[in-house]
Amino acid sequence: MVCVVSRTGRQFQRYNKGRRQVVGCIPYRLKTSSDDTFIDEFEVLVISSQKGRALMFPKGGWEVDESVEEAASRESLEEAGVIGDVEQRQLGKWDFLSKSRGTFYEGLMFPMLVKEELELWPEQHLRQRMWMKVDEAREACRDWWMKEALDILVHRLSSSPPSAMKPLEEDKTVPMISIC
Repeated sequence: MVCVVSRTGRQFQRYNKGRRQVVGCIPYRLKTSSDDTFIDEFEVLVISSQKGRALMFPKGGWEVDESVEEAASRESLEEAGVIGDVEQRQLGKWDFLSKSRGTFYEGLMFPMLVKEELELWPEQHLRQRMWMKVDEAREACRDWWMKEALDILVHRLSSSPPSAMKPLEEDKTVPMISIC
């Protein structure tokens, strides 16, 4: 059994020009038909905020001892309990005002094709997770910059040929390093 604990504290956080850097993922899965063939549709996973009043995608601080893809993967595991393939091409970078701290952050978002949804994960008692259709997620998501990232993901996936949307057989998951 592997035990993963959420990282806490800000002493190892990355900053760019005084702005805390946060990294996140838009976890998605491809829908299949009754005969297990992929159809041209996907769902995204949203999570509740820790206080439970807002919906968003997993994101959190990028720490100095990890790559940006490792940070995105770690946040998705900690907050949403999913493991998958984090694409190296980011959806974008946004400067946004933190709702809780009143300071500007720099946010980077990546797509993550979900391979596994865990029954147990570090923040399962703090957050809810829900699979939604894209239009539902866009409406429910609190943050404008995450909505923009979702729009970019939709455009990217809808402009890909169907064969490019099929999950790869080989595992390209960014390895997790927070094991106790």
